[in-house]
Amino acid sequence: MSKTTETRDGFQSKWGFILACIGSAVGMGNIWRFPIMVHKYGGMTFLLPYFLFVILIGSTGVIEEFALGRRASAGPVGAFGMCTEERTGKRSTGEAIGAIPIIGAMMLAIGYTVVLGWIFKYTFMSISGGLFALGTDMGSIGGAFGATAPEADTLFGAIGMMFQNGIFGIGNGIWQIVGLVVALVIMALGVAGGIEKANKIMMPVLFFLFLGLGVYICTLNGSSEGYKYIFTLNLAGLKSVEVWVYAFGQAFFSLSIAGNGSVIYGSYLGKGEDIPNSARNVALFDTLAALLAAFVIIPAMAVMLGEGINDVSGGPGLMFVYLVNVFNGMPGGRIVGMVFFICVLFAGVSSIINLYEAPVAFLQEKFRFGRLPAVATIGVIGCIVSILIQPWTSQWMDVVSIYICPLGAMLAGIMFFWLLKQSTALSAVNEGAKKPIGGWFYPLGKYLFVPLAFIALVAGAIYGGIG
Repeated sequence: MSKTTETRDGFQSKWGFILACIGSAVGMGNIWRFPIMVHKYGGMTFLLPYFLFVILIGSTGVIEEFALGRRASAGPVGAFGMCTEERTGKRSTGEAIGAIPIIGAMMLAIGYTVVLGWIFKYTFMSISGGLFALGTDMGSIGGAFGATAPEADTLFGAIGMMFQNGIFGIGNGIWQIVGLVVALVIMALGVAGGIEKANKIMMPVLFFLFLGLGVYICTLNGSSEGYKYIFTLNLAGLKSVEVWVYAFGQAFFSLSIAGNGSVIYGSYLGKGEDIPNSARNVALFDTLAALLAAFVIIPAMAVMLGEGINDVSGGPGLMFVYLVNVFNGMPGGRIVGMVFFICVLFAGVSSIINLYEAPVAFLQEKFRFGRLPAVATIGVIGCIVSILIQPWTSQWMDVVSIYICPLGAMLAGIMFFWLLKQSTALSAVNEGAKKPIGGWFYPLGKYLFVPLAFIALVAGAIYGGIG
């Protein structure tokens, strides 16, 4: 391990690391789910518990996963092995358990590859004018997305559908490959030379463009109704268990706590970096990105749909159907749609890089693959499987997000707070910090965050997904 650590690639700057972590956290949940949750559950009535959970998870789970990866200089397999070795003297048990979040990252990345293909296609259409040409005919808009994203009831039915139609005869395989190749090229350039540099460009541009969209939409007649939705506060609504469950789920999944991506990015972090400060910045900017999306999408829908906004649901349908209709119908809609999908593209690429990085690093650490062979191997697997599962993408993503992601987060929390010695855990967090973390951190993580990760797993199963 010492030889691996000495030659290990890593982030070259504090903000390079932070921006990469923000990129991993800012994903489709911020864009096609968060605004709908804010609208559905009463604006500030939802936002207040959401902010509370962001603070809680950012100050425990995010710090824990960064510190776990940096302490081990490894991803989940090596990090979990380190934890069980300290407690029992054996690495093998922890390494076996660490395979669970790696599998979760790979499965989520495969599903996300399908979504990234949709994003690349729609970004191209928005630039070329093909998207604007659909106008506001919901039949044409819905039909275009239906052709891009066919559906099947079962996994085997989906695979059979793809083969029956000649793999590239239906769906969006070509654009999936284009999107995946872009992400893989960035990864092949390395952590510092590819991932860090790409996020230093994509994240500032994403925030700048989203801010510009928000300012423009603010000038449109009717947008004020959207802001009323956002700033509504119903104190009675805070008594609803459902509001708190979904606010927690949104915060939990938005911060990418799953025992994989944050751990692997933490493993690339220098020993002199302040982890609590970095975690604070990641939580802050991820929340700002979600709020920017809400301040763009909710007022835009209010402008064009009026009371019809109450009939809109979240998910892919929001982004690829309803918002296309909204943008196409507003003044300057072609430009608005183009800017919006460029923002979405940056969010998608940065997120998928983080998801694929965990299995790529696993091949490097466990089997001594070179960077390029590891990226190529994972990329080929991801490409083949993602093309075959296209008609079953929604169900595939549900299985991973409802069960495997919260399980990975819970396992990472158990390893750090329950198996590592307290002195080792606090040393891992405080290394490089300007001042030692407060005495609240360890008991809050051990007795509140870990049980909450278990609740995320159980609640997701009960509600059919909470984030």
